[in-house]
Amino acid sequence: MTTQSLDALSVFVTVAREGNFTRAAAHLGVSPSAVSQTMRGLEERLGVRLLTRTTRSVTRTEAGEKLLREIAPLLDEIDAHLSAVADLRDRPAGIVRITADEYAARYVLWPRLLALLDKYPEITVELVTDYGLTDIAAERCDAGVRLGGILAADMVAVPIVKQVRMVTVASPKYLARYSVPATPNDLTSHRCINLRLPTHGGLYAWEFERNGEESRVRVDGPLIMNSVIQILDACLAGVGLAQIPDGLAQPHLDSGELQEVLTDWSEPFPGYYLYYPSRRQQTAAFRVVLDALRDGAPL
Repeated sequence: MTTQSLDALSVFVTVAREGNFTRAAAHLGVSPSAVSQTMRGLEERLGVRLLTRTTRSVTRTEAGEKLLREIAPLLDEIDAHLSAVADLRDRPAGIVRITADEYAARYVLWPRLLALLDKYPEITVELVTDYGLTDIAAERCDAGVRLGGILAADMVAVPIVKQVRMVTVASPKYLARYSVPATPNDLTSHRCINLRLPTHGGLYAWEFERNGEESRVRVDGPLIMNSVIQILDACLAGVGLAQIPDGLAQPHLDSGELQEVLTDWSEPFPGYYLYYPSRRQQTAAFRVVLDALRDGAPL
């Protein structure tokens, strides 16, 4: 196989995974026209159409599906072997790609990565924000960070935060105007700020537990957002009640800007884990990042 053919196959896999020429070009660091030209050349050499293009999307043909299924693992394996060779350098280097939800990326990962990036300037960490349980192999991520209750069984899971509490909070101004809810069911008559999960499109159901009794409440209100940071800002402004991670709320509870309600219905649950495929070869850069993120690692 020539270097040109290998490059063309790499371009094809990137376009097929991204489903978009512009995003693929950005990922590869080339122009969309160069990507398009490479794909045309590959299809001409193979004598078969691999992708169906429209003005809005790119989809794989049957031949494209077959080629992606067979060639993508081989290219990933080549990348892994090249990374292993690169590990023979004196210092860890390379890109480590991690997917995490917004709160974990900002409040769990970032404080621990800050010192690492200064200590290892040749390591680049790419954080991809996503609320779903991303297929990290398909998305070419090295690892993901999610709550312990939603991890796939075939993944290695390393705890990075032991426990998390979701707290229900509101501003003193809101509570003075609308009263304090005494039970989770009281929330149905309150103004609540909803979170829409970007991956699934549904609204997050507020969850409560007290002495083994569980309750899930579908709330309503004037705002629906897809960011817990936006929800916090709206809650601070007195728009309504919000349910957010305790680490996000705590500084504002300490300052008196927010008050917690239904405290006895807020019990801790398994916290954040970093998960990655058990069969994936680890680079030196990944091992450094993993050690920095483990629960108990110094901040």
